[in-house]
Amino acid sequence: MVSISLSLSPNPNHLLNETVFSSHFIHRIATVSTLSGRHMIDRTSLSTSPVNYRREKVAAVRTVSDSHSYDVVVVGAGIIGLSIARQLLNGSDLSVAVVDAAVPCSGATGAGQGYIWMVNKVPGSEKWELVMRSRQLWEKFAEDVKYLGMDPQEVLGWKKTGSLLVGKTSQEMAALKEKVEQLSKAGLKAELLSSTELQDLEPALVIGEEGGAAFLPDDYQLDARRSVAYIEKENRKYATEGRYGEYYNQPLTGLLRSGNGKIEAVQTSKNLLYSKKAIVIATGCWTGSLMQELIRDFGIEFEVPVKPRKGHLLVIENFSSFKLNHGSMEVGYLGHRDANETSSISMTATMDTSGNLVLGSSRQFVGFSTEISKHIINQIWERAGEFFPSLRELSLTDLEKTREVRVGLRPFMPGGKPMIGLVPGLSNAFLAAGHEGEGLTLALGTAEMVADMVLGNPPKVDNAPYALHTLSS
Repeated sequence: MVSISLSLSPNPNHLLNETVFSSHFIHRIATVSTLSGRHMIDRTSLSTSPVNYRREKVAAVRTVSDSHSYDVVVVGAGIIGLSIARQLLNGSDLSVAVVDAAVPCSGATGAGQGYIWMVNKVPGSEKWELVMRSRQLWEKFAEDVKYLGMDPQEVLGWKKTGSLLVGKTSQEMAALKEKVEQLSKAGLKAELLSSTELQDLEPALVIGEEGGAAFLPDDYQLDARRSVAYIEKENRKYATEGRYGEYYNQPLTGLLRSGNGKIEAVQTSKNLLYSKKAIVIATGCWTGSLMQELIRDFGIEFEVPVKPRKGHLLVIENFSSFKLNHGSMEVGYLGHRDANETSSISMTATMDTSGNLVLGSSRQFVGFSTEISKHIINQIWERAGEFFPSLRELSLTDLEKTREVRVGLRPFMPGGKPMIGLVPGLSNAFLAAGHEGEGLTLALGTAEMVADMVLGNPPKVDNAPYALHTLSS
């Protein structure tokens, strides 16, 4: 659930919030960009003459911004953006800058539940190949951490917990049986558990005599915050070689485009970052509004239909009333995930490596609001109590001192597929957004796909299903 809040509000001097620059202007910036400072420009000195205005814009860039040059500029420091940077740094000799309006894990990445599950995936779907590849890359990532003498559980919050897709009725059990058959045919270890067998695995989970679960023992969970911190640490090793830079708390305010459709540089609120090879936009649910603002005068008829889908998670710290051995999710989650409903609540429950009980989940279309809803939290608690009856003996009010509420904005895409590919009309701008609740799961596969596009490598996974298209196509 990757979501980065990139503000498009003007800078204090209102001089840098512009999206279109002529190739002549780019050349002029290049001649003065080595000069930097922090002096404000007097707004009253601006002339309405186009020539004078362009000169004043150059002066504004010169006196307000530092300029730097990288091979690739990645906009967005969620799990997708940071993973793309990591892939490029590890797999090439390119230099990479990461830009973000805030800091990592202040958006949807930090609000995620952290599961890498296959039990809720659909074999044979357009995303299946990318899902499987990304899972392989996560397994390799954990093995590499172990090879370096570290504990993946400590470093990444990585743990093979297995996953349970739970149903209560005979109709849901029929759907679970079909799910197990599909996953088994796709080569995964999957089992259909009766209510009695499920009770042995998860004593606290009560689903009735008709119910049961699809069980994938080889599924994983991780801690998104720990994983991001480690990826950042990995990336920063390249800073000493001059190959990596972080530009956090810097909203993107403009793209500098040449006449041949190439993006020469990105302008942030503080820096001008030249890109010699590519820029990558990975800004989660903000990608649609951001791209619309950035290319509105480029003459490109292109739409990014990503929109924010708000989610709540309830975290009970150091929970000791019962222990969860596996991650659990109700069958109804699958329908709520793909539906364009205004609001929905589904039971998901995991216990992280710190012993915290993580309960979810909600989905709401309420714009970009991240305000905590007490009503939604109560609904999550009540829904969890329908599957874990012992929770009803506890008061959510009494747990207030030991609970945390995470709110994030999932980047929802109609059709359920992310957009990954070259932006139409721009020869070196790539986009990776719209992963909804699968940002963590698909992060490494997406990173590899984008890096292969940038480097011109043969794709490991067919990227055609994720291609971007103009409105006229």
